[in-house]
Amino acid sequence: MAEPNAWLEAALDCDAEAAEAVAEVFSRFAPGGVVLQSLTRFDAADQEEKATGMMRVAAYLPADAQLEEKRQRLQEALGYLNMIQPIGQARFTPIADQDWMALWKEHYSPIPIGKNLMVLPAWAGEEKAAGRLPIIISPDMAFGTGSHPSTQLCLLALEKYGCKGLNVIDIGSGSGILSIAAARMGAARVLGVDNDADAIPSAQNNAALNGLGGAEIRFETGTHSDLLQRSDGLDKAPRVLANILAPILRKMLETGLADTVEEGGLLIMGGILKDQARDLIMAAEPCGLRLLESISEGDWVVLVMKKPRPEADPQA
Repeated sequence: MAEPNAWLEAALDCDAEAAEAVAEVFSRFAPGGVVLQSLTRFDAADQEEKATGMMRVAAYLPADAQLEEKRQRLQEALGYLNMIQPIGQARFTPIADQDWMALWKEHYSPIPIGKNLMVLPAWAGEEKAAGRLPIIISPDMAFGTGSHPSTQLCLLALEKYGCKGLNVIDIGSGSGILSIAAARMGAARVLGVDNDADAIPSAQNNAALNGLGGAEIRFETGTHSDLLQRSDGLDKAPRVLANILAPILRKMLETGLADTVEEGGLLIMGGILKDQARDLIMAAEPCGLRLLESISEGDWVVLVMKKPRPEADPQA
């Protein structure tokens, strides 16, 4: 007898730049995670599979009484995302019961970033880091796995400018990947805040997978405005990370984001499309920030902004 359908697979093929945003939408409706697969093509000249720049994102919805409602809500959420960035249409396929996490393990590969970093899935041994500094991420939160160009650019900037011995604040910490990287690179104390309370347990779990916790790294629900009310020395820091979206970053700049950066410190902002960068730089300058560097990949940009010391300080 054939096994009854137990799941509805929702799948969408999109370019790699959109994959993390699609995965975030899918993850709202999938209780066990999201599968991301890099799509390849066979190169006859080199006799090997090569990445096409496209990703397949898939989620598995339980075939229960709420299935149709979840499907409609998922399609609606994808429709809103399509208005911001064309992503195509999702495919829905009934399937028999299976372990989609096993599929995640089959298709997710380590991601080398910069000169010394390697993002690893939780089941891979640290020897897979191949001599690089491993950052271990669990698949229970598909977004923040390091596959998105903006996340990679933030990691590149953090690696380039360093944080050893410094306090780091990560605003919109999500899976905790940037916070964990900072801690593994030798930051003194790391605080990750996210306005989504559901993100905190996943970030804490990822920190534990990396042997981190206690005084060196912690995650809390909150925003940049909440940071400014702290009295524990983490109301500001010499390294502040904010990998969010440009419109949100602009509003944050208007409401005190720059005040979370110490004088002489850096604000690393990600989630910015190229055509949004100039507007964001102009919004940051009246807040006492100046552009140190713009790092780009494809359509995405990370801005490294510096908060100079007073002019009387020769180190400014």
